[in-house]
Amino acid sequence: MTDLDRDAAVARVEELVDTVASEPMPVPVREVWVYGDVALGLDPVERLDVYITKDMLFGREADREAEFRESHGVKGVGKTVDADWATQYPEYLRANANGHAAPEKCLAAHLVDDDEPIHLEVCNASFEDNVTQRLKAAVDQGNYEQILDPRGACLWVDGTRSEEAFRKLRESEFAFPLLSGALEMLGLDPEEAEDAAETVEAYRAQQAGATVRGDVV
Repeated sequence: MTDLDRDAAVARVEELVDTVASEPMPVPVREVWVYGDVALGLDPVERLDVYITKDMLFGREADREAEFRESHGVKGVGKTVDADWATQYPEYLRANANGHAAPEKCLAAHLVDDDEPIHLEVCNASFEDNVTQRLKAAVDQGNYEQILDPRGACLWVDGTRSEEAFRKLRESEFAFPLLSGALEMLGLDPEEAEDAAETVEAYRAQQAGATVRGDVV
């Protein structure tokens, strides 16, 4: 799938939020944000960037793990992803390299087709908190590719959809600075902010199809 025209991108975001709001998820979802191209009002949208804030299960159905380990060869169902969800949607059950159920991969499988130009960021921390955490880590490690674009808009939180945020999204009313300017506002000096922005944009341009990243903060 290639670029999305703006109307199609916003419609796809609405569909994604409706899915989160109406269907069981592998982990509880608290917030859905968009950031990057679609929040900036660009047309077409090269990639649709979505941020999901999730809760952690903490093993509330750990007694069912053996069931899925035997039937699907996946560890941790009932500990890291919901066992009832896995029973209803076994086709979306995904594991990490160690064979443990991976919440971010399960969410991506449920919400996004493999060929869609959509990136999911999944974290237990809110968007604003993770922006700050990721920026600090990127600067400390000298790896600007870790930076999370701070120019985002919250569309859904704790079961409530923001109709005003969707209206602004449809009408391209969100006002954001250039990425380098946004990073300066978060504390980078101008030269570093420019270098960081170029790195983030170059890294993003290399991505294709559906991608997902999971963080625990």
